[in-house]
Amino acid sequence: MKTIIILGPTGSGKTGASIEIAKALGGEIISADSRAIYKGMDIGTAKPSQEEQAGIPHFGLDLVEPGERFTVADWKTYAEAKIEEIKARGHVPIIVGGTGLYIDALIYNYQFKGPTGERIGDFEQKSCSDRKEVKGDFLIIGVKTERDVLRERLKLRIDKMFDQPLYNETKKLVQTYGWGNGAMTSNIYEYAWKYLSGELTLEEAKEQCFYEDWHLAKRQETWFKRNSEIIWCELEKIYPFVLKYIQNE
Repeated sequence: MKTIIILGPTGSGKTGASIEIAKALGGEIISADSRAIYKGMDIGTAKPSQEEQAGIPHFGLDLVEPGERFTVADWKTYAEAKIEEIKARGHVPIIVGGTGLYIDALIYNYQFKGPTGERIGDFEQKSCSDRKEVKGDFLIIGVKTERDVLRERLKLRIDKMFDQPLYNETKKLVQTYGWGNGAMTSNIYEYAWKYLSGELTLEEAKEQCFYEDWHLAKRQETWFKRNSEIIWCELEKIYPFVLKYIQNE
């Protein structure tokens, strides 16, 4: 039984594709998103809602409090355990996300120093050269998205997210955690708070948030394109491709 991995840049539509595949194959989903691990950060990290999850078991969400230490080694250990649990139930593990270092650590079986593993820092600089051989039975699919299409998807997502539920979530996070941890910066919460504080207009906040997401998407694309193991598919072709692949196995 292969573990299916669906990866791609932020906003590429991989979450919806993974849920569709999980429904068809009896799959369970493990998130590979370094922002979705945080509790209370739901709207701003674009976690699938309970309704969007459509009854499909999801793992890797809400693992730690914002600011709490959680390394790539922690995620790898967690994901490996969940894969085995899902397979033991006779179901298909489906990993979905855009955090390339998480996915590389799993498929190339990176080893870490110390009881809890080293932080993403120095390790990130050398990881691309450590890709040698996939250690395990994985089907690795990347969402192929034209840049103009991805830009529009990001803009539409940001327009939809800048609304009262996001503002309420941002206020609650600031009151609970403040700005003393990295989980709260360099994402939509930073710009939502600047808008709420009067530092930015709504359009300025949306524009700055878009450029932050756009730069993230380009970094993710660059990371993934160095990996020759990825099979790239357009979003609408992923579902039929996976079904055909499984049938031929």
